[in-house]
Amino acid sequence: MTLNLEAWQKRVLLLLGLIAVAALFALAFTAGRVAADPETPGTNSADAGFARDMQVHHSQAVEMSRIVRDQTDDVVIRTIAYDIAMTQQHQVGQMYAWLEEWGLPQSSDADRMAWMAGSGHTAHADGGTGAEGEGAAAADTLMPGMATPEEMQALAEATGEDAERLYLELMIDHHIAGVDMAQAGVDLAEDPELRELARKMAAGQQIEIVEMEKLLAQL
Repeated sequence: MTLNLEAWQKRVLLLLGLIAVAALFALAFTAGRVAADPETPGTNSADAGFARDMQVHHSQAVEMSRIVRDQTDDVVIRTIAYDIAMTQQHQVGQMYAWLEEWGLPQSSDADRMAWMAGSGHTAHADGGTGAEGEGAAAADTLMPGMATPEEMQALAEATGEDAERLYLELMIDHHIAGVDMAQAGVDLAEDPELRELARKMAAGQQIEIVEMEKLLAQL
């Protein structure tokens, strides 16, 4: 009986020792993963700049697409507008969530597209309505490809073929600039998920440019 008790105690001690060793290995593995994880992007990073500016750029594309859906009966253009609105609204939500996850504000005092400086891509805003003169707020400037308030008003007032033509012209310019921004995101961003999203943006919008140019030529 004594031998059985001693054997049982040895087994318990051995089991406890194995559990302790396993716990130490698990702790070391977790610590190693944490140490290996890249730091989250900073507020002045290309990642944050891309996420902020592309949200603004996308939001206007969504607005234009929603306007034209009510101004035309053309099934093809309505379908393209719907796809652009849905896709870009989803991407806006993703970029918003990343900034939240990184603990960064959704807006910044930095100039629009300053994160692109030195990248070989367009690195300045157009300075549209509301951005004239010195001291204009960065949020008031129009980035390349964005429609002016006057153009947005004209789109809202147009109907039929006039609305279709204006929408396609504005959206093609919008996409061309958007592709340039997205490619800069691929080149400059550090976060792999953001780079992949930017790559998909560039590829998707390039395809849409070709399709919209064909439609515009038919009008």
